[in-house]
Amino acid sequence: QVELTEFGGGSVQPGDSLTLSCAASGRTFNTYGLGWFRQAPGKEREFVAALSWYGGNRDYADFAKGRFTISRDNAKNTGYLQMGGLKPEDTAVYYCALRLPGLADYTYWGQGTQVTVSS
Repeated sequence: QVELTEFGGGSVQPGDSLTLSCAASGRTFNTYGLGWFRQAPGKEREFVAALSWYGGNRDYADFAKGRFTISRDNAKNTGYLQMGGLKPEDTAVYYCALRLPGLADYTYWGQGTQVTVSS
């Protein structure tokens, strides 16, 4: 069992940057692929970014390319999502998740952290 907790959400202005953290309990964080998702009010949850367990393969949603960076520190059992050039449409609850290598579905999810972008 792995528990995930997101940190770093908040209210920012358009153009600002924000870094989200995802702290994982347990000793097996480094065996899981890391993903970030988000859900805006009235919308379905959508994929933001993914990173393989060893940090070699990254994947981004089109809206995240060039603005967001996913990373991880396996020694600290922590994943990150650096977000820059934030826009009002980035307002959402952001979730981190873990999945086993080779699987499409994510097994463990955090409770989410709110990011609000407004002037």
